[in-house]
Amino acid sequence: MAIGHAASQFAQLLTGSVFTDHQGLLLDGDTVIQQMLSEFARVREQQAKIIVLGNGGSAAIASHVITDLRNVGGLCALTLHEAAPLTCFTNDYGYEQAFAKQIASFANPGDLLIAISSSGQSLNIINAVQAANIKGLAVMTLSGFKDDNPLRKLGRWNYWLDSGHYGMVELGHLFVLHHITDHLIRK
Repeated sequence: MAIGHAASQFAQLLTGSVFTDHQGLLLDGDTVIQQMLSEFARVREQQAKIIVLGNGGSAAIASHVITDLRNVGGLCALTLHEAAPLTCFTNDYGYEQAFAKQIASFANPGDLLIAISSSGQSLNIINAVQAANIKGLAVMTLSGFKDDNPLRKLGRWNYWLDSGHYGMVELGHLFVLHHITDHLIRK
């Protein structure tokens, strides 16, 4: 496939992407971005933290995003996939609960969770979002693949891309998160 054709497909994918609420109702993307920036400001003001989660390529996106949130936004941002704690919680509770147990133990109600899963089917991410919802965290999810994936119904803001291609979905997630963080100004 020619790179120009792939770029055209990616542009079409982004054009067709949607933000929804937990009931599946469409949200205006520009409004969601402004709400996320307001959430970042609230997190900074309250000295809360932003937790960003993913597996595999989505974990790499999470690591990239926390770097931007820290450097450009001056925010306290972290992932929960550092090897030692992750293997500890995985060993003690199973991989499906490793993130959820950390959120239950260490997250505070004023924190913000950004949960990334290309398929929206990753049980460890779904369980983490459910734990965050129980604790009262604001939650943004990013997913793709099937429009009825379970993750897409769990966040206050849910970003979804209509593609089953991992590379395109991951690029779309990184693009939208970059688009949001590019609006940050270090304070």
